[in-house]
Amino acid sequence: MSTNAMPAIQGADTAWMLVSTVLVFLMTMPGIMLFYSGMLRKRNALSIMAQTIAAIGVVTFLWAAVGYSLAFTAGNGWIGGLSKLWAEGLVGPLAGAHPLAPTVPESVFFLFQMAFAIIAFAIVLGATAERMRIGATMLFAALWLLAVYAPIAHWVWHPTGWLASMGHMDFAGGTVVHVVAGASGLAAALACGARRGFGKEPMVPHSLTLTVMGAGLMWAGWFGFNAGSAFEAGTRASGALLVTQVAAGGGALTWGMAEILRRQQMSVLGMATGAIAGLIAITPASGFVGVFGGLCIGAAGAVGCFFAVSHFKRLTGVDDSLDVFALHGVGGLVGTVLTPVFALPGIAPVTATVWVNLTGAVAVMVYAGLMSFLLLKLVQLLIGLRVTAKQEAVGLDLAQHGESAT
Repeated sequence: MSTNAMPAIQGADTAWMLVSTVLVFLMTMPGIMLFYSGMLRKRNALSIMAQTIAAIGVVTFLWAAVGYSLAFTAGNGWIGGLSKLWAEGLVGPLAGAHPLAPTVPESVFFLFQMAFAIIAFAIVLGATAERMRIGATMLFAALWLLAVYAPIAHWVWHPTGWLASMGHMDFAGGTVVHVVAGASGLAAALACGARRGFGKEPMVPHSLTLTVMGAGLMWAGWFGFNAGSAFEAGTRASGALLVTQVAAGGGALTWGMAEILRRQQMSVLGMATGAIAGLIAITPASGFVGVFGGLCIGAAGAVGCFFAVSHFKRLTGVDDSLDVFALHGVGGLVGTVLTPVFALPGIAPVTATVWVNLTGAVAVMVYAGLMSFLLLKLVQLLIGLRVTAKQEAVGLDLAQHGESAT
């Protein structure tokens, strides 16, 4: 018998990965949909949900058709091959496992990674909320998955990827999901331009209750996001889940304390956002650090995101509607850079330095930002990006979907 044979499929690992996959799907629908919808004006509350559902359909179709193959099959350092078009060989009694998750069926690994691709694009949608056409969103989702997300996932997570070869450490998507989404969101905000009335009229959340409910679903789903990235039901998964909770709690408290120092009050939106900031920051480190590291990274992520959210729009004039770059881009960058600082060899091999992880994160941010901007300009040329001034004034719910939240 070959000594290189892959381990057998394990029922416990498979069950845990199935649960984790469902948790990650719940982070998008309904998690991020509620989180985003509550922060928009009432006349646009349904539009972000409609765009998210449409994007889920587009990403699901293209992930099955070609995206998974480009991301997770052997090719070269930049892109995978075409051996898994239409998820070839993933269903049936002869189906095997992926080398990155050798004890679960490859179909489970495929679905888990699909959930990551879906939420990554759903995050981007927050940057262009209240002004982007749903048709443009769907075309951008298709182009973005193939030209941005799949290549970067290959760079970082496939053993042949150029960043993986450097030892870049990203356990659960701090670089692949959050830095990519943050940079893409910034590019999208720039390409679409500001909402009419931005900086001149109030654009306050219509329902913080919905936002907090969404944050809670995302918080719970993040356990599958991070602990599921161990691809097994073992000590690494349980450790990742533990530090995820610690980072979230630390982020919520840190943001609340920052608000007290700034304005003598702790807001529910602030604490919920702080928890999300802590979760974002711990994502790349969750399978590499202990409790102290998790607390430090969660708090550092909250501090970085607090200042970015507080000042980025005012300093740049960029209308990133729901602070996608300030939250996900900054939080993902902080967590990625701090991962080698707090990583413990007793938990997993430490393969990167701060410089390696910083280099990877910056390269990903630049590529994702530039490519997303170019793709959006192409979409603008082909079908247009924005709704009309009249439609924006009426609200996208009625103008684009013929529906109302009331």
